[in-house]
Amino acid sequence: MTVRRSPRLALTTLLALTVAFAAAGCAPTPSGTPADPGAQPSAPAGPTEPGSTPTPTVTVPAVDPADVTCENLIGADLVEELTEQGWTPREDPFIIGDLELADGTSCTWGDFEQATGDDLLLFGWSPITADEASSAQAALESEGWLREEGAEGVYLTEDPSQAIAVDEDGYGMTYLFGDGWVTVSDTKQGLILIERPGA
Repeated sequence: MTVRRSPRLALTTLLALTVAFAAAGCAPTPSGTPADPGAQPSAPAGPTEPGSTPTPTVTVPAVDPADVTCENLIGADLVEELTEQGWTPREDPFIIGDLELADGTSCTWGDFEQATGDDLLLFGWSPITADEASSAQAALESEGWLREEGAEGVYLTEDPSQAIAVDEDGYGMTYLFGDGWVTVSDTKQGLILIERPGA
């Protein structure tokens, strides 16, 4: 008898490990210990006006949306796990309500040779303008999606009572709007598994 592991169980395990590693990587270094022993303190950026705070310059790597695929949008370990289960990705347009983002990638993973029911995983990413993001958020909220502000950006999640599947915290399909990008997954926890291009 062949035992077939549930991809959702594997996803939950992988998600727990990802969160644990991410938390460990975010831990501050002990006080007085430089993060890089060979690092030299940097000189101040230059004179500033009294009472003003210099604005840091953030450089976002350029991303060619054509380089984003279903196989590199999530980690190689997860791709391997899903393919071992007989799952394949189906690439679809990235759509938020009535808005189709032409440069986006939306990937639905499942065993499309079988009746899948709700045993599917969704991961998506797209560049998005500020105006598109504002309009999309307003449209989702008008349809009853729930808004949450977070450190990464704005989350919009479907009403849990309408969700096909929810994560352990009760979140179903969720969009995360950041600065110039948006991601989507079938659950809020699934967003953690997306390796956001340019991050």
